[in-house]
Amino acid sequence: MIIALWVINSLLALGFLGAGANKLAKSKDALVASGMAWAKGFPPAALKAIGVAEVVGALGLILPLATGIVPVLSPIAATCLAIVMIGAVVVHLRHRDPAKAVLPSVVLGALSLVSAILGFVAV
Repeated sequence: MIIALWVINSLLALGFLGAGANKLAKSKDALVASGMAWAKGFPPAALKAIGVAEVVGALGLILPLATGIVPVLSPIAATCLAIVMIGAVVVHLRHRDPAKAVLPSVVLGALSLVSAILGFVAV
């Protein structure tokens, strides 16, 4: 079970690290131009905060397990990321985004829940 947890957490961390870094590195206009039309409805500070939450969550998936320091933080990070993804799904649905825009948030949210459950069982 611990191998499954590491695989899921590693993939999630890569996804969230990339998504968060993208939001941190690009301006609001660049995010909208790259296909994130939902970003129009958010102030730049909120977009940066979402990016920080995703990056910190990605680190929280890996570092506690890797170091053995308070490993219960890893499933807590996964739970928090699942909550962020529930918010993302709601935003996409409110903007009437196509299914292909909503699907990544649904998949990341579901995998985050699986990671949280595995993490709480394994820790």
